[in-house]
Amino acid sequence: MLDKEEVQEAIDKFRKYVVQQSRSNLTKQKKNASKRLYDSIKGVSKVNPNSISLYFEMEEHGLYQDKGVKGKTSSTKAPNSPFKFGSGTGRKGGLTEGIQKWVKGKRFQFRDKQGKFMSYNSTAFLITRSIYNKGLKPSIFFTKPFEKAFANLPEELVEAYGIDIVRTFTNLDKWLTYIQEVHL
Repeated sequence: MLDKEEVQEAIDKFRKYVVQQSRSNLTKQKKNASKRLYDSIKGVSKVNPNSISLYFEMEEHGLYQDKGVKGKTSSTKAPNSPFKFGSGTGRKGGLTEGIQKWVKGKRFQFRDKQGKFMSYNSTAFLITRSIYNKGLKPSIFFTKPFEKAFANLPEELVEAYGIDIVRTFTNLDKWLTYIQEVHL
């Protein structure tokens, strides 16, 4: 049987791995333009005599990046996502605001038919409209390391807290939220 320190060490290793790999995935997938999401990924773990507490938090748009978002007119990019543009969930104007900041920050502009650069606002509008209609492909930047770390938890820990861990972690779609607290 694992003692409290060994359980804390295993949970801390789990938390650190998930945070580090999630951040690494954002960078590898080039989804780290402003570093806000990267810097916001945090985790806290605590082991009590009869329970384990594990918290992960990140910027709200991280959830959409991870799970993807179905488009208003097409859901082919994220058919299994619990999110959909135009469904009334999420912050109003967040997509437009984020794309405008990204376009200006990267100094990215489309050209019109005459070859002239379009304004940043026009470029952002076209990109936003496309994403809104077609959706956002899931990056699973958080889900993949979470599932891998979970699979590598010590067998003794899984056995000791088994029923609650399985019930808590098997349906990650329901578990993963903007700021989520897990009590085992």
